[in-house]
Amino acid sequence: MQHKDCRGLPLTIASAEAAAAYDATLAAYQGLRADTGDRLKEALALDPDCPLTLTTRGYFMLLFAQKGLVAKAKDSLVAAETAAAARGVTDRERRHIAALKAWCAGDADTALAEWEAILAEHPRDVLAIRLAHFWHFYNGDALKLRDSVARVLRDWDVSVPGYGFVLGCHAFGLEEAGDYAAAERAGRRAVELNPQDAWAVHAVAHVLEMQDRTSEGVTWLDRHIPSLAGCNNFRFHTTWHRCLFHLEQGEGHPVLELYDREVRPDSTPDYLDICNAVSLLWRLEEEGVDVGHRWVELAKQSAARTGEHLLVFADAHFALALGAADPAGADAFVASARQNAGTAGTQARVMSEIGAVLCGAVVDYRRGAFGKVVDALLPRRSILRTIGGSHAQRDLFEKMLILAALADGRKTLAADLLADRGRHRPNNPWNRRLAARLAS
Repeated sequence: MQHKDCRGLPLTIASAEAAAAYDATLAAYQGLRADTGDRLKEALALDPDCPLTLTTRGYFMLLFAQKGLVAKAKDSLVAAETAAAARGVTDRERRHIAALKAWCAGDADTALAEWEAILAEHPRDVLAIRLAHFWHFYNGDALKLRDSVARVLRDWDVSVPGYGFVLGCHAFGLEEAGDYAAAERAGRRAVELNPQDAWAVHAVAHVLEMQDRTSEGVTWLDRHIPSLAGCNNFRFHTTWHRCLFHLEQGEGHPVLELYDREVRPDSTPDYLDICNAVSLLWRLEEEGVDVGHRWVELAKQSAARTGEHLLVFADAHFALALGAADPAGADAFVASARQNAGTAGTQARVMSEIGAVLCGAVVDYRRGAFGKVVDALLPRRSILRTIGGSHAQRDLFEKMLILAALADGRKTLAADLLADRGRHRPNNPWNRRLAARLAS
């Protein structure tokens, strides 16, 4: 039952038809398409006992970062192990199963090591490329995010299916590592190859955001968002970027309209949807925009995540939503985060080092305890990146620290922090507006 995927990698699967269906699943996953789950179901229908398809189902369950789906991921792991024992598997497939097992146990470090080991031998394994990309991102390791993809590019060109998607990942890694010119070239080329590549469209948006090219950013997204109609909820995140450009230009009210129509049209439990919404509402309020009762549904969704703690990056946003609309829920969430900090696992380590403190600080900020915010975050500012997310996403917490210092009467500290932000973003409109406040 050995066949090959569309990039020539051996695949333990029942038929060429099932292998093609599995290829379609990975293509949909790379493209962040809404029909990824349907493609996976088709592949499993053609071969219910394919070890790698079962492993992939487990991965997909864990990517949602919802505690209720971890059990389903573990079921997929057991099924994959059983199928592997019955059929035999390649070393690459065995490593994927081992990576899933580690991830199910909360050990993302070991899972990453398995994916990188796979890529050393099989640089065209798009599943390993994309999953390693995910965890380097949520480890906040920009250099590994860049280099993980850079190492495999020598084995890719336009003749290899999925090349454009890999180039889009490379673009994003370059951007997070600060090589904006190379990132923009790679991202624009990826979009030329495939205008429906949401990750590449977003990589270029990140470049434009970090270089404060706000008008270009709006034009870029207006041009390309219509091509992302088949995208999953990640399309909401591309609109989030459009909102950032408007906010930098001091245009708050159009953002509120975009929030209701294209960022948070429905109350979903997806962590990225919630993070998009929370960070926008906070920014809008800081710009003086009345956001009404929009915090309430976010707090309700966030309260349901108390005790999960699968991604510290998301937890900080959940805590912020609760701090805005559910004081008792906020206290319970922070207490739960502190308890999680004493457990085992990759994210629990991050929670211990900064996550629990950050969750407490965002709640304190909401309560006006600005001195506590500064005292908590300033000593840990250098490790803020370890919660994961992008520079643009973590900028929420950098801004919060500067504003807390200003509100606490530490004007010199606020000016110093603002100057440091200005080194990275010398043309930033928010910097100029805050500098004017400091001067006055």
